Amino acid sequence: MIRATSTLSDMRFLRPDAPRWKCPPAPAGVRDFHAGLPGYAPTPLTELPALAAGLGIGRLFVKDESSRLGLPAFKALGASWAVHRVLEGRTGQVTLTTATDGNHGRAVARMARLRGQRAHVFVPNTVPEKAIEAIRAENAEVTVVDGTYDDAVALAAQADGILVQDMGWDGYEEVPGWIVEGYGTLCHEVDEQLGSEPDLVVVPVGVGSFAQAVITHYRGRDSRTRILAVEPDRAACVLESLLAGELRSIPTGHTIMTGLNCGTPSSTAWPFLQNGLDAAVSVSEEECAEAVEDLFAQNVHSGPCGAAALAGLRAIRDDLGHLGTVVLISTEGRS
Repeated sequence: MIRATSTLSDMRFLRPDAPRWKCPPAPAGVRDFHAGLPGYAPTPLTELPALAAGLGIGRLFVKDESSRLGLPAFKALGASWAVHRVLEGRTGQVTLTTATDGNHGRAVARMARLRGQRAHVFVPNTVPEKAIEAIRAENAEVTVVDGTYDDAVALAAQADGILVQDMGWDGYEEVPGWIVEGYGTLCHEVDEQLGSEPDLVVVPVGVGSFAQAVITHYRGRDSRTRILAVEPDRAACVLESLLAGELRSIPTGHTIMTGLNCGTPSSTAWPFLQNGLDAAVSVSEEECAEAVEDLFAQNVHSGPCGAAALAGLRAIRDDLGHLGTVVLISTEGRS
């Protein structure tokens, strides 16, 4: 059974039977790979009792990804594992290409530099100059595309080199799958830090690959954990697809949630999103900005993409019923 609402000011999707959907579990060994990387440590899981009380939740935690393997976002988990798999058995120098709204491209560039490889990163013209310079600082070539994230992906896919993209489409599934596998380490950390499964995990969503990892982690076994996806209302491609019942591409506009500014869901993630998400909601710029400040007041330095999780939980809280333990995934730090 699906419950959905869609108005100009309120877009949400609810699937009460999602926990009954199952998928194959994620492969073993990825966590061990990450544990062997220099600088690896689980990121903090910080409890927020004041915000929990205001939301009528038993316990509220935020998984703070403001520092992950030396970078200010969780993306290094997926990029490191995918680059490792791409380079297995290869000799000589290659160029790794990718498109990004910021953090993924920087993570690929960092991993390429650490492995003695070249990187060529394509970014849409909406990406802030500070983020572009951070990618260039990893010794990567950066091409600024006069267009959207989807346009940047198309050009990266045509460029010379090996594409390391966190978005799948027909004929390009293997590398995005490795990136999703890499993200799973974050979920293992959450379970270990809590000592039990949460009632709800709230995930900011761009093309949906990270949400696919969270869904795989909990739907690949018997679990009661529910999963909420949150997007900007100016780039809610997953929510629009869920409401339509099929994968859709949409036009996008400027948003402070730059890393979520995506117009097309990953086709490899789509079956997981369509069947395994319990809920999805879009949030406004104002709701997200308020969440950034409220987290900062609790000493959690989330960027807009990371704070979207809190904004989304607030927007749909009344539809979720009793919640004992909730985990917000703050996917990036505050710049």
